[in-house]
Amino acid sequence: MREYWQRRPLLIRNAFPGFRPPVDRDAVLALARRGDVESRLVSRFGGRWSMQHGPLDRLPSARRAGWTLLVQGVDLLDESAHALLGSFRFVPDARLDDLMVSYATDGGGVGPHVDSYDVFLLQAAGRRRWRISRQRDLAVDPDAPLKVLSHFRPEQEWVLEPGDMLYLPPGVAHEGTAVGECLTYSVGFRAPTFQELLAPWLDEFAAAATVPGRYADPGLEATRRPGALPRAMVEGIHAALRRQQPGKADTRRFLLRHLTEPKAQVVFDRPRRPASVAGFIDRAARRGLALDRRTRLMYAGGELGINGESVPAPAGCRTALVALADRRRLAADAIAGVPPAGQALLHAWYEAGWLHLGGG
Repeated sequence: MREYWQRRPLLIRNAFPGFRPPVDRDAVLALARRGDVESRLVSRFGGRWSMQHGPLDRLPSARRAGWTLLVQGVDLLDESAHALLGSFRFVPDARLDDLMVSYATDGGGVGPHVDSYDVFLLQAAGRRRWRISRQRDLAVDPDAPLKVLSHFRPEQEWVLEPGDMLYLPPGVAHEGTAVGECLTYSVGFRAPTFQELLAPWLDEFAAAATVPGRYADPGLEATRRPGALPRAMVEGIHAALRRQQPGKADTRRFLLRHLTEPKAQVVFDRPRRPASVAGFIDRAARRGLALDRRTRLMYAGGELGINGESVPAPAGCRTALVALADRRRLAADAIAGVPPAGQALLHAWYEAGWLHLGGG
């Protein structure tokens, strides 16, 4: 993190010794057929780029060179893939995005391009050749359906074997090409632009803020220019509105909600016959609790953000809830110390399908 994160690329040979992909080729192909999964088929046949969004019922033959299948959010769909993503939690969850899996036939890839976020490229099966460049010319091919660089000038090149991994910071031009059939896992990180955050940040503040009073203009004189916006009106309303400005607490609360908002396709499975609060706590005190793999839970100060909602941590509960967020599970012996308000909160999350019994 001191020497490479957001600074320069890093090739890590044998990062995962003896790596066996938890999601193999057949599983990736099956996921691409599902309507609730984000997938893309990228091909370059006859020198022409093509892209098709899923669900993908029909795919080219595996014997045909030059195509790639990409499936997003695999960590949300498979428990073993979710566990693999846990290996990258040395970066805050607020930055961690998802695990994308790509299957490619010989020569397949998505072309030379630049990402605006950090990425770890883990070779899961087969081999892939990576070429990178620090070039400043980032012009893209206007005729391609994806952002392929028009003039790629590679400066370094490696062939990755299963278990090898390449880290790339934002802004590094790169191209991955399959050497035979291969499977690559991409661990991506969030890097939202401030412009993207501006509208929801202001919307949330406006919904919660209270601005007392109403505009008035006693002493207004008759005008011969009724189409002109009165300067006094601008100054008066500006003075009233600027007294209500978002503070750090508002930004913290907004980020707790915004950064834990589930992806659009996520649906939580509620328990069919949920236990009562007492029954739930009794079982949790014996079995522990674990967050659902799709749940995002973060904390800041005395507040918690979970799946797009923010709540204050009940008195006496912060230590347990922080442990749940950091470890994604809560040991059985920690349940007994949670006061009633915290027990009710955990039970509500259990009823929503956000956490489950059996965390150790």
